[in-house]
Amino acid sequence: MKPLWEEGYGIDRMSMKQYSPAGKEVKDLGVSIAIVVGGGNIYRGIRAESKVWTGRPVTTWGMIATVMNAVALQDCLETLGLDTRVQTAVQMAQVAEPYIRRRAIRHLEKGRTVIFAGARNPLLHH
Repeated sequence: MKPLWEEGYGIDRMSMKQYSPAGKEVKDLGVSIAIVVGGGNIYRGIRAESKVWTGRPVTTWGMIATVMNAVALQDCLETLGLDTRVQTAVQMAQVAEPYIRRRAIRHLEKGRTVIFAGARNPLLHH
């Protein structure tokens, strides 16, 4: 059985750990960081499993997949010492904050890294 990253889907923890230090380096330069996360890697796995699923369930799974990726990225960044917040337009208060533009800006002003998931690019829709 191939590792998930060789299959083209799933969360690739090694890649996240490889690229997360770049976020820390940028943050150490004093740059505010906001990251918009996608879920295509997980969505492709769902699509690969069956051509039966279409429409709303697949769209919902894709939005949830973005939150899963955001939480995984949050974990990697926090192990490097970054203070992070995940915000999402999909309500799941135990996992992430609701997306509120002013709250996101305030987190950035406080030096936090904000990770957006569960919707279209929230910075473009205000």
